Amino acid sequence: MLHHPGEISPRPRPGGLPRHSRLRRAAALTAVSAALCVTAAPAAFAADSPKPAAPAKLPAGLYGTKDPKFDAVWRQSVALIAQDTVKVTPAPEAVDWLAGQQCASGGFAEFRADAGKECDKKTPVDSNATGLAVQALAAVGGHGDAVKKAANWLKSVQNEDGGWSYLPGGPSDANSTSLVIGALVAAGEKPEDVTAGKKPGEKSGKKSGTAGKSPYDALLTFQLGCDDKKGERGAFAFQPDKKGKLAPNADATAAAALAGLGKGLVVAAPAKAAEKAEPLDCGSSDAQDTREPDEAAGAGAAYLAETLRKSDGHLSTLAPGADKPTPDFANTADAVTALAAGGHQDAARASLTWLEHHAKAWSKDNPAGLGALVLAAHATGADPRDFGGQDLVRQLNATGPKPAAQAPAEGGDAQDTKEEGNGSGGMSTAWTVGAFLVAGIGIGFLISGRKKKA
Repeated sequence: MLHHPGEISPRPRPGGLPRHSRLRRAAALTAVSAALCVTAAPAAFAADSPKPAAPAKLPAGLYGTKDPKFDAVWRQSVALIAQDTVKVTPAPEAVDWLAGQQCASGGFAEFRADAGKECDKKTPVDSNATGLAVQALAAVGGHGDAVKKAANWLKSVQNEDGGWSYLPGGPSDANSTSLVIGALVAAGEKPEDVTAGKKPGEKSGKKSGTAGKSPYDALLTFQLGCDDKKGERGAFAFQPDKKGKLAPNADATAAAALAGLGKGLVVAAPAKAAEKAEPLDCGSSDAQDTREPDEAAGAGAAYLAETLRKSDGHLSTLAPGADKPTPDFANTADAVTALAAGGHQDAARASLTWLEHHAKAWSKDNPAGLGALVLAAHATGADPRDFGGQDLVRQLNATGPKPAAQAPAEGGDAQDTKEEGNGSGGMSTAWTVGAFLVAGIGIGFLISGRKKKA
């Protein structure tokens, strides 16, 4: 879900989550070489995109200690969202650092070493970083103007098909579109009313009968349908290939399963579990053409649940140059959050249990990874302070500046935070992902550069 600089995939990745866009091209290579990462960071930059210079010293408010140029805004946003979810008040400098990364246009790049310098045409502003930053700033509060400006920028770069690409001007992809849907919801917008070519004050959207494609119109074009293999129906593709064919992508499916329900990275555990996720309805010739976003999301969840069931509860990825797949912790966490959002708690908890037993090394000192696990635990009603014997919240706090405050642990007194923050930017490992979230959040999906993942 979350997951998106790394590959969300490519959470983005977010992320794309994203994400979101889950985690992403150039960044993905860096991430994979370091290790396999989390709700993957956003999509990496295109080969010809300018790359920001790494600072001599990391900003005091930044989470993590690794090179920030590909995933700084992503990992910061995931960390802040996760902290807010468990009632931890982040340090003001952590929030201020993120808000200070915004360009005058309203968009965000993954990292600007000199935030005092105005953004120009060479600044690689992208939908994944912007979408995650919107969700984070909306969650912590106090930055309404920044959230509105960022949402307006996202609307200004919407493609004619109703979706978004990682970088403005590119073809839409499922991860980036999903991550932006979550951002629009966080900003108080109705995604179905945000349509390409809409004039100020004009009502638009499929249901109103006016021209213009909505984000959901675009999202549904990425779903494999009744003409595809039975085991692939309901899955979402990152993008169609050059021949227009869709290939199932678990990262894109997790991102879309959240977006179809109008969700971002934060999912509250449902009071009542839903029935088993239903595969895509192919009972009538027009079933696919008339499906609603939530129905598409349910079919995506069914594909995820079955994929996880067949693979011992986790997703896998094939790193560049590798001949054997390895566990994909980031996208597995995104999938847990997506399944929980639809009320499919049994499937979600089974994979959460797998993460409890196997994700410790991956998430160590990794702000985006720890954040993704906190969000997955929250979505299933599990306790992130007792996650397979680990206190994810304490570990996350330790990757950045000392929190301003936090709610007491369940059944105890307010926790002492003296040793939970290093006050100088954290102790984190750049969660290398497959954040191509588009490049996705994820959930962290999330949500974009995960284009090549299955």
